Amino acid sequence: MLKTLDLIMIGSMVAAATVTYSIKHHADEKLQEVRRIEAEIKLEKDTIDLLKADWALLTQPNRLERLLAVYGPELQLQPTAPEQLVRPVELPMLKSELPKPEVAEGEKSKDPVSDLITTGSVKP
Repeated sequence: MLKTLDLIMIGSMVAAATVTYSIKHHADEKLQEVRRIEAEIKLEKDTIDLLKADWALLTQPNRLERLLAVYGPELQLQPTAPEQLVRPVELPMLKSELPKPEVAEGEKSKDPVSDLITTGSVKP
């Protein structure tokens, strides 16, 4: 009886060690994946910072004036008139904000797909 109990305990210890090792291995893999993703995020942030700095350099007013002096006659650029710019309230509505058209009960809608969905019929 003692030998059977010893074998059962050894087996359970081996199984526990195997499960513990597999959990540790899985956690290490996830940690490596998190570090890789953090490195990618840092690279993207650095790239964004670099692009912002590049944009600031390219849009300097004195640089644009020099380019306009060199290429102005060729491009025939004109200054933007204030009335060409619009405020956000002057923009048209989004499609999602448009009111839904009211349809009388006797009339069918112009959309055949919605008729199929409403009636539950099958398209011939």
